[in-house]
Amino acid sequence: MSTNAQWFERAQRVLPGGVDSPVRSFYAVGGTPYTVVSGAGAYVSDVEGRTYIDFVQSYGASLVGHAHREVVAALVDVAARGTTFGAPTPGEVLLAEAMCARVAGLEQVRFVSSGTEAAMSAIRLARGYTGRAVVVKFDGCYHGHSDALLVAGGSGVAQMGLPGSAGVTAGAVGDTVVAPYNEVPELDERVAAVIVEPVAANMGLVGPDEGFLRALREECDRVGALLVFDEVITGFRLALGGAQEFFAVSPDLWCFGKVIGGGLPVGAFGGSRTVMESLAPTGSVYQAGTLSGNPMAMAAGLAVLSLVSARELEALAERVKGWAEDLEVALGDSGLAARVPHVGSLLGLYLSREGFEPPRNLREARAICDNGLYAQFFHEALVRGVALAPGAYEILFVSLAHSPQDLERTVSVLADAAGAVARAGSSAR
Repeated sequence: MSTNAQWFERAQRVLPGGVDSPVRSFYAVGGTPYTVVSGAGAYVSDVEGRTYIDFVQSYGASLVGHAHREVVAALVDVAARGTTFGAPTPGEVLLAEAMCARVAGLEQVRFVSSGTEAAMSAIRLARGYTGRAVVVKFDGCYHGHSDALLVAGGSGVAQMGLPGSAGVTAGAVGDTVVAPYNEVPELDERVAAVIVEPVAANMGLVGPDEGFLRALREECDRVGALLVFDEVITGFRLALGGAQEFFAVSPDLWCFGKVIGGGLPVGAFGGSRTVMESLAPTGSVYQAGTLSGNPMAMAAGLAVLSLVSARELEALAERVKGWAEDLEVALGDSGLAARVPHVGSLLGLYLSREGFEPPRNLREARAICDNGLYAQFFHEALVRGVALAPGAYEILFVSLAHSPQDLERTVSVLADAAGAVARAGSSAR
């Protein structure tokens, strides 16, 4: 039987660091990554035959769980007729119509192949539409790995202790201004766009302060800048209409990913017809992609949106709320101070040995995430059959496939894990 260690050794020979995305590498927690061979609903199984309750869920892409039969059936049907054509297909029209029907103010979308492409293209469009150069982003918000947006990013950038990335020139970020999350910057007429995660989900989970998003909208309006919501994580998860519906604040441009691909590589950006018509071929802002609107991704995304109702998302949010409360108490009773913030069905986890308040920005999040407890907790959870993201800056994703029994069992498992960490700390002293 092959082992995780053997597969990782093979991977390191042919893949940098043995992975195709740094957040999978266990760099932040130590040890050897498990290599997944299959998933079903709320569970994944590795090459050694171990099965885990999975709260990674492809970092939020699997809203309905792994290998949902209707999503699989849609993929089989499309694959039998061809996987890519380099020509328009009905699937991209159908998915775009479904998205626009659900999100108020979204009139047109352009499909790409990743969330990074979506954010990068939305920024180019904002600059082309406004004729301005400066973009404002927020400390700890992650918008993919394009040069201009990597500076002061969350997720893997924060986990590796990097301010940005080698290979990004000063010129590439010269027109990028970084502000603290939950603080409204004063803009001027040089600013083309402000891009923000409506719920910051790449420094743990940091929700927007009351009025923060509304004030951003007003400040953008004051100077004629575009407000861009990066909804790669929140889109079609916080609510059927995403963050725009959840917070009653409308951006000028949206970025989407994850859920709209049903587990396949996808991204999209969109806005009003007026703004979107600045894109080629109708306008002068160029953007293109051979696999954009890929038939399989379109079919999977449409299947997921067809499966999910507003009532189901509301029920999931209520289930997560109760679970977060139970989990916070259980971890505390086991000897670790814990905060489990939640916004809709999104859920974060911060651990400490002393009481603390949930963070409001990256500086406060870093003080907690870098205390070393999460790495210990992660491995104690993993050996007990619960898979969390291998990094303290990520969040937990609860899918529609996670049953109440799965969540109840997880509370017990994570309480045991917390107890083990607490005892290890006591004995070390």
